[in-house]
Amino acid sequence: MTRKYVALLRGINVGGKHKLPMKDLTRIVEDVGCRDVSTYIQSGNVLFSASPAFAKRAPRLIQAAIVRQLGIEVPVVVRSAAELEQVLRNNPFLGKTRETHCLYVAFLTTTPTRTQIAALDTQLSAPDRFTVVGDTVFLSLQNGVARTKLTNNYFDAKLTTTSTVRNWNTVQKLFELATMTAE
Repeated sequence: MTRKYVALLRGINVGGKHKLPMKDLTRIVEDVGCRDVSTYIQSGNVLFSASPAFAKRAPRLIQAAIVRQLGIEVPVVVRSAAELEQVLRNNPFLGKTRETHCLYVAFLTTTPTRTQIAALDTQLSAPDRFTVVGDTVFLSLQNGVARTKLTNNYFDAKLTTTSTVRNWNTVQKLFELATMTAE
């Protein structure tokens, strides 16, 4: 069976906050009904198989299970392998920089309106740049992720959504893992 989805959890095991061992996270995601569950690195990337209808409910189910079992609020965004493939194909900053270490992707829970996007400050953290495409924000963070003002909090507030950010290498690896045949 091919893994088709990735759950992206925000803010776990970062800076000593919201510690969540991956074996516990795997169990929680299995308990809510996902199949073929595995994790990638310690920052809350969960691969799983599910029907499209179930995958739409998965973020709420996973988030509620984490609150119930661990007492912590952790936003969850789910993307299909096909959606990750589109992210990989549509990054407007690829080819404009030699190095991919400055490329990041913010995955949003909702698609912002044109009005919300137009209200974003393109010079907020220059020379850092961003482009919003649907429910994805592509980031080129020349100042580095630690120094940018283009943060989850900024996009969440301006776009009235919830976001979680991954570096370009992680997005590539998650797509690779999501499209591998489970053994």
